[in-house]
Amino acid sequence: MTQERQERYKNLEAQRDDVYEAYTARRYERQPQFYELFMKEEGIPIYGGLGVYDSRQLPMAPWKRMGGKGTFIELDGQAGYFGMYAVEIPAGGVLNPERHIYEETIFVIEGRGSTEVWREGSSKKQTFEWQTGSVFAPPLNVWHRLVNATSSPALVVATTGAPNVMKLFPSRNFVFNNATEFMERYDESENYFKPSDEIEGSEKVMASLRTNLVPDVASCYIPRSNTRAPGQGQLSLKLSGNTFLTNGVFEYPSGRYSTGHCHAAGRVLICLKGKGYSLNWDSKLGKRPWEAGKGHLVNRQDYIPGGFVTAAPGNGDWFHQHFSVAKESMRVIRLGSTNQLDEGPGEEIELPGGGIFLGPGRHIIFYPEEDPQILKDYKAALAQEGVEFDMPESVYKKEAMPASTKDAYSAQEGV
Repeated sequence: MTQERQERYKNLEAQRDDVYEAYTARRYERQPQFYELFMKEEGIPIYGGLGVYDSRQLPMAPWKRMGGKGTFIELDGQAGYFGMYAVEIPAGGVLNPERHIYEETIFVIEGRGSTEVWREGSSKKQTFEWQTGSVFAPPLNVWHRLVNATSSPALVVATTGAPNVMKLFPSRNFVFNNATEFMERYDESENYFKPSDEIEGSEKVMASLRTNLVPDVASCYIPRSNTRAPGQGQLSLKLSGNTFLTNGVFEYPSGRYSTGHCHAAGRVLICLKGKGYSLNWDSKLGKRPWEAGKGHLVNRQDYIPGGFVTAAPGNGDWFHQHFSVAKESMRVIRLGSTNQLDEGPGEEIELPGGGIFLGPGRHIIFYPEEDPQILKDYKAALAQEGVEFDMPESVYKKEAMPASTKDAYSAQEGV
């Protein structure tokens, strides 16, 4: 090859690299999703981060469409799987009626009132009451309106399937003025909003409650499962036939805490009673970040009843851990969405699922493997609150480590 041809070849190669770089730069410049534009157009704050100590501290602004004061919530870990907002209902006031083609779950942070539900063109209007701690799901694409029955503002937090629906159908008119009726989701029966207490499943297969209203999720019965902590309880909530949004209740005894774990993104925990904190850290820091000199990169979110934390920052590649520090047990409700199905129909679903693979069936950092600083800081937090440390000594012995996440701590007696 002559020198002239070599130079020409180099020039062509350089031009090709320039074109490739320009192409890839454009290729990965993500444009705003319709839901993101929708949030900005609504004219209320958008709250981000890992969580909040108390929902009552959230920034609020008048929300014309809803008729109260509100804020959107976009935490690290929602990952566009579901939407979330908080809205304040004026004292003795009402929110504007609405219907929408996406699923929604509403949790009452504070207040007492009622919700009216009706079909387009129907003369039948159903009403049910709610209070602090209630959780319910308006039926899909059915008109509903929240009424505050007290002389103080009421505060609710809601999760929605809006981001994905708006991604498929980027049209306000389609989403909010759709005449489609889902008779199989809402039949106007008299008992539709009658609370149920019939629990399905067992401790080995996550117990669930199929209902459309839980009057007080902070005090309802939940069975013990011991899945992520000795003595832990958990209950799945199946509301209003929702298939995209999922909910669950978890309880950690006083003086105890969960193992470090990771799973797919798309969940937020709201504290119901007690108080506590959660740790979050990138899995790249390892299982023992303090020992590696990277403890300053671990995030901590404290919360009281009404506060919340993202349960899985990142995209399934962050470890997180939950700690109960009050004299009473700590209970949280998990709000979020289903975002993956690794199992086929009829197959048993392994919890927690997703996340970093630590070995056969493993998505948990068991207690003997955790960074010693975690236990040291937890004992200090308990001492500050005047609460006794109550973890069984046996869980810190390597020979007692469960073989997999399925076994967890359910096989241990007296925990």
